[in-house]
Amino acid sequence: MDDTYQIYVNRVARLTLPATYQTQLPHIQASPKFQEGSAIAFPGYSIITPPSSEDPDNEKLYQGLIKAQAKLIEAFAEFFIPLPPESFHLTVADLIWDSQYKAAIAENPEFEQQLKDCVRETFAAYQPTGLEDGTIQWQVLGFGIFPRAIAVVLVPQQEADYLPILELRRSLYQNPVLIGLGIEQQYNFTAHITLGYFGEIPADLDREECTQTLGKLNDHWLEGDPEVLQIPKIELRQFTDMTHFYRHEDYPVLDFSGEKK
Repeated sequence: MDDTYQIYVNRVARLTLPATYQTQLPHIQASPKFQEGSAIAFPGYSIITPPSSEDPDNEKLYQGLIKAQAKLIEAFAEFFIPLPPESFHLTVADLIWDSQYKAAIAENPEFEQQLKDCVRETFAAYQPTGLEDGTIQWQVLGFGIFPRAIAVVLVPQQEADYLPILELRRSLYQNPVLIGLGIEQQYNFTAHITLGYFGEIPADLDREECTQTLGKLNDHWLEGDPEVLQIPKIELRQFTDMTHFYRHEDYPVLDFSGEKK
């Protein structure tokens, strides 16, 4: 389901264009993951980079995203619900969430242990292509509008940074044990770091003005050196809502330098 490298780069680049904003803004809607500006219960598991509060290697990047988020808050205060910056992260693979997750643990008391074991075994068997220095780098390209959120979208700095992620996602979503647990790929991969969700959309929202504002804010990403996310490792994380992602000691980790836990 995921794109080849060049198709991915071309597709994501289009997400940052004003013409794309004009197409998407008429369809944005309030996120059901929030009520009156506060996150509500939305439990599940995913495979992500460590949240910014636990990721000192990317401190510079996340400080830049905090500034970008502040501009969004100022521009769209009426309907933009910012995420706490300490929760910023990149999701590499969605696994299971909300009603599907609740049903799985109700039907199978061993579900969570089986999930952890399967992810650990997948990490242990993983052999990335073309990864020489143990670090994957993805570059922030600009703001992307999603149906219920605003994020920054990312592209790999080169094809060698894309293939390890692509291969890992394939090894997860094609794993028969995970499939047996009811986990399947539901989305084409679009690397992004969510900065906030939409609250109630004003009936008189000036979408043309929103497009112009985002276009101007996007100019920031064209200035100076590109802002890069270093990905030395990814982890299985559990979440209770869209602001809290945590792990226990026995949760598997894939260190791209070669250490697997």
